[in-house]
Amino acid sequence: MSGPVTKIGSPGSRPPYPAPLAILADMKDEVIATVRSSVPPGENWPDLRKTWGFRRDPLTPLLDCYERYGPVFSIRVLFGANVFMIGPEANHFMLVSGRENFSWRKGRMGDLIPLLGDGLLTTDGQFHDTSRALIMPAFHRERVVAAAEVMAAEAAGAADAIDAAEPLDVYHWTRDLAMRIAMQALFGFDPDSNRAEEMAATFERGLGFYGREYPMQLIWGPFTPASRMHADRRRLEELVGAEIARRRERGGGGEADGADILSSLIDATDEDGERLAESHVLDHVLTLLFAGHDTTTSTVSFLAYELARHPEWVKRLRAELDEVCGDREPTTEELFSGLPLLTRAVDETLRLYPPAWIGARRCVRDYEFEGVKVGAGLPVAYSSWVSHRLPDVFENPHDFEPDRFEPEARAKWPRGAYVPFGMGPRVCIGKRFGYTEVHAIAAALIRRFDLELPDDYKLTIQQAPTLSPRGGLPMRLTPA
Repeated sequence: MSGPVTKIGSPGSRPPYPAPLAILADMKDEVIATVRSSVPPGENWPDLRKTWGFRRDPLTPLLDCYERYGPVFSIRVLFGANVFMIGPEANHFMLVSGRENFSWRKGRMGDLIPLLGDGLLTTDGQFHDTSRALIMPAFHRERVVAAAEVMAAEAAGAADAIDAAEPLDVYHWTRDLAMRIAMQALFGFDPDSNRAEEMAATFERGLGFYGREYPMQLIWGPFTPASRMHADRRRLEELVGAEIARRRERGGGGEADGADILSSLIDATDEDGERLAESHVLDHVLTLLFAGHDTTTSTVSFLAYELARHPEWVKRLRAELDEVCGDREPTTEELFSGLPLLTRAVDETLRLYPPAWIGARRCVRDYEFEGVKVGAGLPVAYSSWVSHRLPDVFENPHDFEPDRFEPEARAKWPRGAYVPFGMGPRVCIGKRFGYTEVHAIAAALIRRFDLELPDDYKLTIQQAPTLSPRGGLPMRLTPA
């Protein structure tokens, strides 16, 4: 892929993908930290059963370790000790006041580089900050307004097409819908075109690599999952690269290609008038595609699950939609701020099931937090999923209670208590985009259907890499 190169610098050499050499490097860092007495106390004995249990249900052991060891502890998963920082103060330290102690790129976020490249999730320092400044105009209000119109239309059309006589997997229905919206809002593509279908299928296949068991992700060579994922990345480079080149030949994104985010990135310039290289445009678009459609799918699915369990909230939300919208779909302004009850329900869903449930970093220098020393080189993570379920922060933390987000109640929370989108300088750049999309899809479902779970359904949660209901979310939808 060719194209102009910006003056914003380089993200640095790409770290090695997880492999035996990387594991050995982590073990060396842990030994050094242990000798220097800078591995926090915790569950540090090797235990395959515990590792398997953590893979299936990390929430329970992390809450247990928080109760026993406090906001900073370590827990051994597979080959190494992993440090966790839990609670409002710990979140604020990692994301704001002490963020210079951590690297995204050298932590587990680096695992995404082979598919997503050098996007905002996998870079640090000046390269990240300058890239973020270039991308910000893509999420200015007028861009999100244009996208919101697509979201509302697509959500209404998809909801109208549901056959209420048949069971529906809400997770996969939402995933397909979110991808259609992404194809239009991100790329300006007709979602029914062959080009859009191939791009969506290729991206989904590549992303599926991260849902495999970790040992399978370590195997290299021909015909392995890693080799297939790399092939998907090369195909995405061809598909998106061809579109970038086509638009640049026409003189940039411009009005001819509409108000999609790809056009905005192609047109973006720094203070010296330099544009993003084609490779960086690709990386940023793939990162936005991942962060956007995966998190939307997760949030809508878990919201539907909780509404099925709390039908009184379906009635309240439908009454609000009837009062505000009547028999029409919500307007952009209503999706932004005109449906406060729906916003509370969405916020409570994000508290219980934050899609980006873990913020993985690597400590790049020694630091101390609440009297506990943590040594340079150790993997460190905060977890919004765990912090959002602490009983000393939230009353009845495991219950779905959207009214806890009433403004007066929310104002009493400590800073760092609620972080589904992160906080500080690296707060999710597409927060408003994704938030609006969730509102549009949820409103389309609630206006049309009552939601019911099968009698024998039991929710189990998968982390791959975002939270999702394992095996999908089968539901019965009855016309309202």
